Amino acid sequence: MLWQSVKSILSEKLSDSDLALWIEPLAFNQPDAKTIELAGPDRYCCSWVADNFLTSIEEALAQVGAEDVKVRLTVASPQADRLLAVEPDKRQEQLRLPSMPPVKSQVRALHPRYTFDEFMVGDSNALAHSACEAIANGDDTLGPCLFIEAATGLGKSHLTHAVAHHILNHSPSTRLHYLTSQQLTAEMVRNIKSNTMEQFKEKYHNNCDVLLMEDVQSLAGRNKTQAELAEALDILMESGKRVIFTGSVSPRQIPNMDEGVSSRMASGLVSTINPPDSRTRRLIIDRKSRNGKLQLSDDIIDFMADNIKGDIRQLESALVGLRAKASLLKTVPDLDMVKELVAGLVGHHPELSVVMIRDFVAGQFNLSVDELQSKSRKKTVTFPRQVSMYLARKMTEQALSDIGKAFNRDHSTVVHSIRVITEAIARNGSIRGQVEHLADRIKKQTL
Repeated sequence: MLWQSVKSILSEKLSDSDLALWIEPLAFNQPDAKTIELAGPDRYCCSWVADNFLTSIEEALAQVGAEDVKVRLTVASPQADRLLAVEPDKRQEQLRLPSMPPVKSQVRALHPRYTFDEFMVGDSNALAHSACEAIANGDDTLGPCLFIEAATGLGKSHLTHAVAHHILNHSPSTRLHYLTSQQLTAEMVRNIKSNTMEQFKEKYHNNCDVLLMEDVQSLAGRNKTQAELAEALDILMESGKRVIFTGSVSPRQIPNMDEGVSSRMASGLVSTINPPDSRTRRLIIDRKSRNGKLQLSDDIIDFMADNIKGDIRQLESALVGLRAKASLLKTVPDLDMVKELVAGLVGHHPELSVVMIRDFVAGQFNLSVDELQSKSRKKTVTFPRQVSMYLARKMTEQALSDIGKAFNRDHSTVVHSIRVITEAIARNGSIRGQVEHLADRIKKQTL
């Protein structure tokens, strides 16, 4: 019989465990000369056979002269389901899934809300977010590894938690090791003391599909740990495994780091997460306030986004404090309450000055100060520059020459900019509204 011949060939290629778990349960049927059906007991069995044994089955068919026969995997009907009886003398050792080593994943405690759905994407983090999603889904186009560089509180831990959540939810059989560099060093020291370094090597060389390691800058000066990590990385990368590192500085800027280790860390994509822009901060405040069942008006969200910059944890701290204060006072948060809380969190508001106005307007137009000070004549740069000069003249008492210095310009350029914006406001209501809105926002920051 055709199927018996195929199974005979497979028995020479596959282990007894593979044959018992995946091949024997398949029910054979041949509806026509060009097709055979193999019915598995459930979808999971069919999926596993398709991914791991279909090629071997087709090769066996070719060996018995049935290379033109097409294999179709189907799920058996409930009436065809049957329990596999295990002979008493074979029950001594419990069967486990093939290709699934006894070593389990090593994963830090994951924050339940640190998922991809809860991550607010903006210009400052879009590349890192996309790269992490790609790696979580098994995309190998980015190279052997990803390095995420970011200061404290900008979301690198959120992304690595999200990767771990995604892999554990969608590919639970993946051997995932997620730890900090300090934990790796401590683990290695324990294995050295107990003379079990072979177990350490086996774990990270052969029983690891995905390695996530945070705070690699802490490896600085730890030569033994660096050597072991370099050896593990060579094996993991050569075998196509997925690796993600995070650190507060780029790989080559870590002091006392072996050049070989730095080179391996930088061999894939190095992505930097910058502080979120004002739009992203608004999205973060809005999402986190709704998650915390805290009702905030648009004015409050705008004020917090304009005044709490950089570390996202400061935003979270402000929202926690605001929720606690509103709960104790049994009232809805208002702008005065927020101003008091923000003042205590970030200090007093800056004095109104040309520099303050310049920096604020640059942020609103997603430009750098260097761009405003450059010689660029692009409209996307000249218009914000002219608006900044106009507002500086209108809202401060500083001389035209002082305003010009903040933009690397002379006083005649300032005069020209003021005239251009004044005429634009007079004939264009949209520009007038935009300039007035910017002025109002600047005033709120100094209250």
